[in-house]
Amino acid sequence: MPSGQKKISAPESLCVLRLSAIGDCCHTLPVVRTLQAHWPATQITWIIGRTEHGLLKDASGIEFITFDKRDPRASMRDIRRQLAGRHFPLLLHMHASMRANLVSRLVHADIRLGFDRARARDWQWLFSNQKIAARPKQHAMDALFGFAEHLGIHERVLRWDFAIGAADREIADGLRAGPRPVCVISPCTSQRFRNYRNWRVENYVAIARHLVKNHGAQIVLTGGPTDIEQEYGAAISAGLGEQPKGQLVNLVGKTSLKQLYAVLQMADLLICPDSGPAHMATAAGTPVVGLYATSNRLRTGPYLSQDLVVDAYPEAVRREFNKPVSELRWGERVRDPAAMDLIKVDAVIAMCEQALANPRRPSAVIA
Repeated sequence: MPSGQKKISAPESLCVLRLSAIGDCCHTLPVVRTLQAHWPATQITWIIGRTEHGLLKDASGIEFITFDKRDPRASMRDIRRQLAGRHFPLLLHMHASMRANLVSRLVHADIRLGFDRARARDWQWLFSNQKIAARPKQHAMDALFGFAEHLGIHERVLRWDFAIGAADREIADGLRAGPRPVCVISPCTSQRFRNYRNWRVENYVAIARHLVKNHGAQIVLTGGPTDIEQEYGAAISAGLGEQPKGQLVNLVGKTSLKQLYAVLQMADLLICPDSGPAHMATAAGTPVVGLYATSNRLRTGPYLSQDLVVDAYPEAVRREFNKPVSELRWGERVRDPAAMDLIKVDAVIAMCEQALANPRRPSAVIA
């Protein structure tokens, strides 16, 4: 424990602040479960984004307070009302963003634990009075576990026990037909400015054709309701052409997050770029063939499927910056719209074959 740091014993209550995104909230749940395993009497309140709450809601032993970024002023007023008169011995400020910083000011806490100075983006270091240890070049989930380590808790409970009910499982229960593998393709990632992570439609079509021809696979397309995701789903379906009933199922825009999680639990394989479903599938114990070119898999890749990632990031970095990855800021994004073209169909097929030949289902891992 760093010199001068006061040892923290189990508090009566604590507040976790992690608003988004879906993947990062998936990373946060095992940290919360680890804290609960070591401090079973501590009451935990989690301030979380409205969208992300759709997946996490009803998770046992956690009080959730939601923030809706669509109406931030109203959300701030509502959170202030819900926290009025409340005091926490400990705030885990696990989200380095200005929005999260402003929300953190609504939480009355003695210890306000944030990231180390190097990782405290958007001035987060001004909103904390203790910092986790500086550990460079960590995966995003390892960085979040730094909060537990600061509290003297070093064992990890990698447990993702989302509350998935029978109604959430109805779509998934109706998918599997016989022994053929169910291969999910989630082709798109969130649409952000200069965020080039989507692979070409024709590449996904080639992968799906291979899986159908060589494994008799059932292909399930998933995604949100945005225009580009709907276009991808329709284009991949059209590219595959007429298939036997049930061989191809397009669920793009048709599932809630809990329903999507149930589908991923049932699946044998997920193929996707750097996106929330990669981390949801990790939580479900489903192998993930990740497609990474514009982001570093060692920081944001599927935590339990690093060996299945098709990694073109080093080549993309060399092409854009004329430097090796080791000379860049950790997590530096590649902003080249053509970077994903460095990922080749044959390489993805090889990883799919490896995943299907070595199925894994670690529903809970304790390290």
